[in-house]
Amino acid sequence: MGSYEFIDHTADVLWQATGNDLAEVFTQCALALQETQVSVKNIEEKQEIVITGENKNIEYLLFDFLDDLLLYKDRDQLVFHSFQITVTEKEGKFVLNCIAKGEVLDVKKHDPRVDVKAITMHEFSVKKVSDGWKAQVLVDI
Repeated sequence: MGSYEFIDHTADVLWQATGNDLAEVFTQCALALQETQVSVKNIEEKQEIVITGENKNIEYLLFDFLDDLLLYKDRDQLVFHSFQITVTEKEGKFVLNCIAKGEVLDVKKHDPRVDVKAITMHEFSVKKVSDGWKAQVLVDI
């Protein structure tokens, strides 16, 4: 079972996520991004969106995925409660398929925290470890 953990950082928000496979790590990173901004437990699954992507570099694929989630929040005011994710490797590329479920941001209901301005490449990593995968993400607030 995957997990995420916030790490103290002076000015921004930093987390590490772990999982048995890439799908779990991507899911935990998505949840950490949401939890940074709002209370995930208060989000209902009223809307569903599909996010797809592919990249030869797994770090860039995760970066783009998190950036897409941020775009949905900034452009459409959507926040998400759950993610059904697959990450496969095909023909030298990593392929992402995600169904994200959530609803339009409601400041009275979702307990807004901080506004994430951007995903950054600073301290960003995705690594295969002995018991699965591990990612580290720093976001600009």
